This record gives sequence, structure tokens and C-alpha cells, in this order.
Amino acid sequence: MTSTTVTIEDLRALIAGVLEIDPGEVADGAHFADDLDIDSLLMLEISTRVENAFDLPENTVVISGAATLAELHALVVSKRVGETPAGPVIRPRPLSDPAVRLFLFHHAGGSHLLYRGWAEHFPKDWELCLLETPGRGHLQTLPLIDDCDRLVDYFHTALAPLLDRPFGFFGHSLGALIAHQLTRRLHHEGNPLPTWLGVSAYGAPRGAADADARPHLKSDDELRDWLRDVGGSTPQLLDDEALWRTFAPAFRSDFKLLDTWVPPLVPEPLPVPLSVFGGRRDRLIGEERLLAWQPCTTHFRGLEMYEGDHFYVTDHQRPLATAITAAMRSVAPRARSHHHASRQMINSNEVLAEGAGASPQASGSTSGCVNRTGLPSDRA
Repeated sequence: MTSTTVTIEDLRALIAGVLEIDPGEVADGAHFADDLDIDSLLMLEISTRVENAFDLPENTVVISGAATLAELHALVVSKRVGETPAGPVIRPRPLSDPAVRLFLFHHAGGSHLLYRGWAEHFPKDWELCLLETPGRGHLQTLPLIDDCDRLVDYFHTALAPLLDRPFGFFGHSLGALIAHQLTRRLHHEGNPLPTWLGVSAYGAPRGAADADARPHLKSDDELRDWLRDVGGSTPQLLDDEALWRTFAPAFRSDFKLLDTWVPPLVPEPLPVPLSVFGGRRDRLIGEERLLAWQPCTTHFRGLEMYEGDHFYVTDHQRPLATAITAAMRSVAPRARSHHHASRQMINSNEVLAEGAGASPQASGSTSGCVNRTGLPSDRA
């Protein structure tokens, strides 16, 4: 029997029943995983019960990424009233007039949840914008996008209203490719450029992937074994058949995008300061591939290596935030000049020369990382 109304107390009681605890222990803002110890299997059970109680499509909750009771309530209400899915930007700390916006692009098969908890490590007047790729999270009703140019088109349109002040891009793995290609699109069309671009755990653009190295063509068993080897995916997701069937399409779509994208033969260096980040034990992307980003920019700021594998970012939120903040602040004078010029060019339809600025100085090395530049020590 389904309910026609949705109250947060109904959901609180439902979750408490699954966990066999008092409803009072399920606070509105308590994080399901961190505070209530809800693992993926329990989340699947909660999802099923909520969907049955409120007549929602299968796997609505587990795919949505709802991480608190308040988020779950908002999700269920929106589905019950037929609300159109929101855009791809999640702002954990919305500001009416932020000094800076930092856009964070997630990895293949992932979601904006990769960057959960990052906002607290950045300046209070910065607005972090966690980006969600269609086909997952609160955009689960939208079709997956398996083509790089089309995904860049999507973000180009969605982010345009938010590029009205200094901003930066940071992308991890697949997110690094999208952040870089979106920057190229902005440059090509004369739009405002990011003051800084950070790419993580992704090698500089090169030819198409080898046929035997294309994850999206692997069988289910081969793909799951490959993901176990790479790291970053929970054992429950890879071992539970129901969960795997839910998330496999996103993995395959994202890997198809990566495997089939072909970069330009002679890419023009971007006039944007670029920093590269990686994990010392990353079995997919080595230091040589990371350093190959140097010719892709006129302002290479070097490579910073952290302890960890392909998903080192999950263990180094604070030092990464420190490094990103320092990098963006060090280019701030030049960034303001360039951003102002870009806005003038758009508003007046005139082509202005880019203001000259001092070469950006490198930030000091961050805790837990080693810097590799391939450049003189000033990293100019």
C-alpha cells in the first residue's frame, strides 16, 4: 500500500526500522554512511522500502546519492510532485556573492560525492560547485552521455550563468579531461577563462586508447576485476549483482567516452595556469604521463604527487584544498585582469589584448606530497 503524502517523520521511522534503532537517533542532517553506519547493502534495503512505500521507480534512492534524511525527504517529495530534475551544479555552501567559484568534476562511474566534505577546507568566501554528470545522482532520469564533445556542450550551457566572477576548474580522472576540454571550448569561443586549471590522475591528451585497454568493451566479470585492481569502488558494489546492475551502465558510458575520444593532432597551449596532481601508487597513470601536460599550457605550474593510488584524493582533502587555494591565489592579479578583459570582449563584442601579468609563483609544497615540475624551481 502506497502513501499519497510524504513526511520526514515517515522516512525517519522507516530508516530507524531498517537499522533497528530509535527514530530519535536519525537526525535530519545525520550522514547515512559517516554518522549512521549505513553501508551499501543497508542503503539498498532502505531504497527498496522507500520506493515501495511511495511508489517510486526501482533504485531511485540508491542511485540519487541522497546522503541524509533531509536530502532523502527532498528527493522523495520532488519525485512525488513530478519536479523536473535540477541542473548539474551542487553547492554545499551557497553564497549570494562569492569572491571565487571552484568547479569540481568527478571521475568515471562516479558522482559529485567524490568531493563531499571539501567545502570546509576552502576560504569562506569561495563557493564550491560540485558537478554531476547526467544519468546518476539527482540527474538519474537524464540519459547518460558517452561522447566527450556532447558532455562538454552540456556543461558549457549549464555553467555559463555562473562564470561571472573569477573561477577555477579541478577535475579528477575523467573529470580532468572534461575540465580541460571545457576550458578549450571557452577559449575557442572567447568566453571567460578559468583563472586556474587543475588536472588530477589523468595523463595529457594523446591518441585513442589501445583496443585491448578499453574498459567499456570488457565483460562484466573482466570490468569488475579491473575496477578492483584500480581501486576506488566498494567491494559491495562490485560483489553485489543488484548493485552492479544499477551502476554498470554509468561505468560503461563514462569509459566509452574516455576510450573513444580522440584529441586534436596539434593542440594549442591554453593561456591558463595549469597544475597537475597524482598518486604515487597509481597503476593507471604514471609520472611521465602526468608531466606530459606541460606543453598543453603557457603557464605550467608543475606536478604534485601524493601518497596513494588512483583515488589518492579521498585521503588528502585538506592538503589538496591548501594546494588549490594557494595556486589560485598566486595567479589572482593576472586572473582578475584576464577575467575583466574577457567580460569586456563579450559585452562589447570587441577583441581585447590580454593584459600582461607577472609569472605566477608556485605555492609551497603541501603536506604529504612531493613536487615534480620539469621546470626551474620557481615554476614560472
